[in-house]
Amino acid sequence: MSGSPIELSVPSDAKELPNVRDAVRGWTTAQGWDEHDIADLVLAVDEALTNVIRHGYGGAAGKPIELSLREVRDGAGRAGVEIVVRDYGRQVPLDRICGRDLDDLRPGGLGVHIIRNVMESAEYSHAKGGGMRLVMRKFPRPAPGAPAEGETKA
Repeated sequence: MSGSPIELSVPSDAKELPNVRDAVRGWTTAQGWDEHDIADLVLAVDEALTNVIRHGYGGAAGKPIELSLREVRDGAGRAGVEIVVRDYGRQVPLDRICGRDLDDLRPGGLGVHIIRNVMESAEYSHAKGGGMRLVMRKFPRPAPGAPAEGETKA
């Protein structure tokens, strides 16, 4: 797994989401990710961009969103992906970035929960010059029958 990073700049418009999903799917497929992990990555990016459009830009179309994907390695040398989403919208207090109570059953408001559930890490920060920056990381799950980390197959 080793590939050139990709960088996308897209306007804040829900009509752009299918193109971004296709780009993420294409890049991760080329990196050899399995379908389940790819679905998780695509879902996390989709939720992150939807949150930017809805909350960062208040639904305004045509505002800039930058997205990058690159390979990273963890402390054990496993290859994974780092996805950075950068916007220039409204900054919010970092301690207020949370999904609503999961007992509150109604549509919407679960993006942060979903992102944190499918990614190994998700770190929000205030970006220099305004807006927000989200850095998400994920490492592929072991293939079925593969030895667990630190094990050798007999």
